[in-house]
Amino acid sequence: MPAEPQPPYLRIVADIRARIDSGQLRPGDRVPSTRQITDEWGVAMATATKALATLRREGLVHPVTGTGTVVTDQTHRTPRRRSPRATTTETHIDQRRIVRAAITIADAEGRNAVSMRRVAAELGAGTMSLYRHIPDKEELLRLMADAALAETPLPEPSRRSWRRSLEKLARQHWATYRRHPWLAPTALTSLAQPPLLPTGVDHLEWQLTALSGLGLPRSTALHIAVSVNGFVGGIAMSHAMEREYTQETGLTLRQRHNTDQDELHTLLGSGRYPELAATAASGITLDLDQLFEFGLQRHLDGIAAHLTTRNHR
Repeated sequence: MPAEPQPPYLRIVADIRARIDSGQLRPGDRVPSTRQITDEWGVAMATATKALATLRREGLVHPVTGTGTVVTDQTHRTPRRRSPRATTTETHIDQRRIVRAAITIADAEGRNAVSMRRVAAELGAGTMSLYRHIPDKEELLRLMADAALAETPLPEPSRRSWRRSLEKLARQHWATYRRHPWLAPTALTSLAQPPLLPTGVDHLEWQLTALSGLGLPRSTALHIAVSVNGFVGGIAMSHAMEREYTQETGLTLRQRHNTDQDELHTLLGSGRYPELAATAASGITLDLDQLFEFGLQRHLDGIAAHLTTRNHR
């Protein structure tokens, strides 16, 4: 009697395991993402998710924030015994654990890798058991965003300087976006009508309080706070897109930039872009952290100038 065909996810596991055993994939190397697995093996996202979850349970790979899933150094690996699927009761599933597991996945592989099925696999639980705590993926993403913002307590406000206060919180937001690249596209779907995040409400109240001693119209104070948040979020969106590109292609932006060098040199050598050519020749490079620092100070300078003009009317 012919043997039953091996499930697709196990064939993928065997293939990636063979690459690791042969040295084709070395410790620290990035293994195919769920999206790359679906493309290479022609399987559904759920199958790709199950394959990576199996490799993680075997201790062969582990997630790395902002990079994806990488090969674990076997000399430091403690083999994990396979065990029957844990039940909801055995694993004590609750909303907090679900959200933390989802954040871990998103940090390593991006928010597109997050699904109720994937989180359930990470927790060793049945997918339907998660719906007792969180109704759908949209709510899961909202809870993830709120939890990420709440990781760092609000700083002490500077009672003497509205500028110092807004600067403190802007830096805190930037640091949070750097830790969690998926956060910006999740929390900033709209500046005018953002998703309701209790921690975000706390932060906005803090900002308005910092501005409350200036005697501003409430609309002006709100516009100041939201415009600062929008500036930080805009830089964070670029960071998120960079991470997403790397997670989906396995290439860094620098590697992609290197492939564009011949075309760029042709354009700059055409004589049509003298200022840009001179700038490129000076060796200046763009860095998101530097852009954040420069842009934040200029944004706050503009607000300060507006307040000065208003006071002299």
